[in-house]
Amino acid sequence: MNLRWHHFALWALFIVGMFALPQFVSNGTLRTMIFANFLAIFAISWDTLSGRTGYISFGHPFLIGIGAYTTAILTHRFDFPVEISIPIAVIATMVGGLIVLLPALRIKGSYFALVTLAMMELVYQLVQVVRPDLTGGTRGMSGLPTLTRGAANGYYMSVSLMLAIALSMWLIMKTRLGTALSAIGMNEEAVSGSGLSVTKLKMTAFLMSAFIAGLGGAVYIHYLGSIAPRALFDINFVFTIIVAALIGGAGTTIGPIAGAFFLTFLLEYLRPWLPGAERYMVYSGLALLIYMYQPKGMWALMTQATFKSKIRP
Repeated sequence: MNLRWHHFALWALFIVGMFALPQFVSNGTLRTMIFANFLAIFAISWDTLSGRTGYISFGHPFLIGIGAYTTAILTHRFDFPVEISIPIAVIATMVGGLIVLLPALRIKGSYFALVTLAMMELVYQLVQVVRPDLTGGTRGMSGLPTLTRGAANGYYMSVSLMLAIALSMWLIMKTRLGTALSAIGMNEEAVSGSGLSVTKLKMTAFLMSAFIAGLGGAVYIHYLGSIAPRALFDINFVFTIIVAALIGGAGTTIGPIAGAFFLTFLLEYLRPWLPGAERYMVYSGLALLIYMYQPKGMWALMTQATFKSKIRP
């Protein structure tokens, strides 16, 4: 690994700052930050596959939904304890996603994106019409057991999970595995020509992405205490995840976190003036401007600004 002490120092400073935040902000802000933490988890999950390997997924809620619905059904219908249902949900996400989407990894470009989008739409329709006594049909399920109560407790739970995932993925991406995954995104044929198994590498990236998505989805619905297919499989949810990763900085770890917090607070502050879907038009336009100016996202902009300030006489 190519790690330096100041990298760990920056992570330590970031972690301390995040945990100290509840002492300085209101409960309303904390609740907004809880959703930002979960969006960051989903954006990191998407980036692990799409941002690194270049296989753009438009159906990521398919994976999130497997984890969410598995734990919801187990706890609500069969009285499983949450501490058992969540690990089962994560395993179900990895296995179910692998069975369905692994064949799709053999195709590239827009075809892969369309397959993932089709899978999300298929699952959305299935959970409404197949065994609605289990899935709750179009209404979903409410009254699910919650993991915590109160804004501060919810924040500490979500930020702990987000930071654990982010730090783990940062360390993994500093290994040879991370280098190989990023190389696939740049030139898949060159990676294959070097003797590495591209299929195994893509499968590893997909499993890591599914693990994060399943875990995040399961914990998310146990924070909310409810699940609804219309919200989970909404197209705006898909694009929010993708835009968070892209404008933050795809192919990085801190980028999706920055993008998730930026978008969450932007949408929240636009709510009084644009209570409907118009908010998404605003952030889409802003995201497009950022992406056109700097395709590597906000993290690259911040890095460039820091570097210029250091060399300024």
